[in-house]
Amino acid sequence: MKTIVKELRQAAGITQQQLADQVHVSSRTIISIEKEQYNPSLMLAYRIAQVFHVSVEELCCLSENMKLEDQSYENL
Repeated sequence: MKTIVKELRQAAGITQQQLADQVHVSSRTIISIEKEQYNPSLMLAYRIAQVFHVSVEELCCLSENMKLEDQSYENL
């Protein structure tokens, strides 16, 4: 799933470890989210969204991800 975690984190000038510490996960989790290799739980997405003062929908690119998912169903 596409997110804007990396963009927000870099704009805030914080490291992956600093973000991980703020949301109580490992830096490896943040790295995996940024590489789109791991989808955060709803609670983790909410915690990250709070850090950056954005909505979960914005953080997780909800509109874009829904379009991609809908397209994948159309190709079945």
